Amino acid sequence: MKQLIVLFTCTALAAAYSFTPAVLPPHQTTETQKVKRYKITDYGAIGDSTTLNTKAIQSAIDKCAASGGGIVVIPKGIFRSGALFLKKGVNLDIQEGAVLKGSTDINDYPKINTRIEGHFEMWRAALINADGIDHLRITGTGTLDGSGAPFWKKFWDERARDGKTKNLDVERPRLMLIQNAGDVQISGIHFLNSGFWNLHIYKCSKVVVKNCSFIAPAVSKPDNHAPSSDGIDVDSSQDVLIAGCFFSVGDDCIALKGSKGPFAGKDQSSPPVERITITDCIVEKGGGLVTCGSEATIVKDVVVKNSITRGPTVLRLKLRPDTPQQYENILLENITVENGGAIFKVSPWSQYFDLMGQEPPTSIVRNVQIKNIHGNAQTWGELFGHAKATITDIRVTDAKLQLAEPGLKLGNVQGLSSTNVSVNGQAVQLSEFKQTVANK
Repeated sequence: MKQLIVLFTCTALAAAYSFTPAVLPPHQTTETQKVKRYKITDYGAIGDSTTLNTKAIQSAIDKCAASGGGIVVIPKGIFRSGALFLKKGVNLDIQEGAVLKGSTDINDYPKINTRIEGHFEMWRAALINADGIDHLRITGTGTLDGSGAPFWKKFWDERARDGKTKNLDVERPRLMLIQNAGDVQISGIHFLNSGFWNLHIYKCSKVVVKNCSFIAPAVSKPDNHAPSSDGIDVDSSQDVLIAGCFFSVGDDCIALKGSKGPFAGKDQSSPPVERITITDCIVEKGGGLVTCGSEATIVKDVVVKNSITRGPTVLRLKLRPDTPQQYENILLENITVENGGAIFKVSPWSQYFDLMGQEPPTSIVRNVQIKNIHGNAQTWGELFGHAKATITDIRVTDAKLQLAEPGLKLGNVQGLSSTNVSVNGQAVQLSEFKQTVANK
């Protein structure tokens, strides 16, 4: 019932924007079906934290699939494993007290042709991999532990040796990759200490991620910071609901991603990111409550509501000078800011960009609204693009903020407006801010 109420209110909220957010039909869950259960300990898995159980767990998955499907159960215990590959008809239940603990040997994650940072290449598989599995359910209150510390150390060591080290130069496994699937539910899982991204959703539709946590250290580099530990990467997917989740990670909390480069608009493997709903979430550490980029082409019809940021930026839009981008119809409503950083961080993103000999493409940001936001933060932040970016119709409505530095780094933005906004007890009109940054 609670989920239905949330979905209804998201629909009503989006009516003014003339689009339909991620409202998904009710599902017949595995909990209500009479299905066969395959406990991994019955196939030789040992939960002693040291035995490598990859083959035993995969045999349970294979047997489940060969027998017509069911639920593979990970019971209480610490089960160390390398990459696992789910199959059609196989669901996963990670029970209370269960830990699926990733191996720290990179060779336990085979190289596959995989989607990573907006393209395909031979790179390491995730701990859990699911390709083309419709109606997938991954449930429980157990933990996926990526054992990320050795992978983070290797990355920081390489970065110290060579300051030009890129994210993909040091192989690190994701915790979970779900791709090419429809009607997916992931609920209750604790994602912990991922070597790279936590949950990567690529080319999926009708996805629900609810009541999950995503935690990796984000304090000091290099000893206590997990590089590239994004919470959820929604990549080229549609109709996604993220509800009741907690994030404290070393990179973006929720990143909406696609392709990159001057030919990204022709990338048939990267359809637009559309109809994304984020509700009742808390972000404690990370790049932002929601981020578009760093590889993305078309992102539209996004609703973020009833959520709290305890430091991360409210809205982060990365504008690549080498990629034709379109970010539009983004609504953030009923947002609480607790000791926050910036409200906006909309600016060029030039890390590793490559025009490939082409002329710089154009980009568009339009129809962005932040409504009913309150709390205390450091600053309004920054709102500007590169030379080929057009930013229009940015609105803030019903805001009551305490800002340590109430300034705004502003570029050439058309249609910046505000209604009923107060900062430090004084009424503010955003339209009165003057341009201070030239589009680069």
